[in-house]
Amino acid sequence: MVKLRLKRCGRKQRARVIYRIVAIDVRSRREGRDLRRVGFYDPINNKTYSNVPAILYFLEKGAQPTGTVHDILRKAEFFKERISSFFLQKRKKKSHQ
Repeated sequence: MVKLRLKRCGRKQRARVIYRIVAIDVRSRREGRDLRRVGFYDPINNKTYSNVPAILYFLEKGAQPTGTVHDILRKAEFFKERISSFFLQKRKKKSHQ
């Protein structure tokens, strides 16, 4: 199973730390080899960069975001567009039946 989770970057024991948002196998450790880098998160400056097509690809394939990554994506309003388009597709299917 694949998860979207944070991978720590930067120097050890430093106050300044940056996290990469990666798609990684569940059995791998936090610093293990990732399948793909899909974004980064800087908690100090509160900046987020996300590769939306790559995240959508992994979510469609069944990847589960961890709680922290889910919160980061929700603050970036990632799910707002996705959920609204999901409900529109659902309504179209019901109207055709």
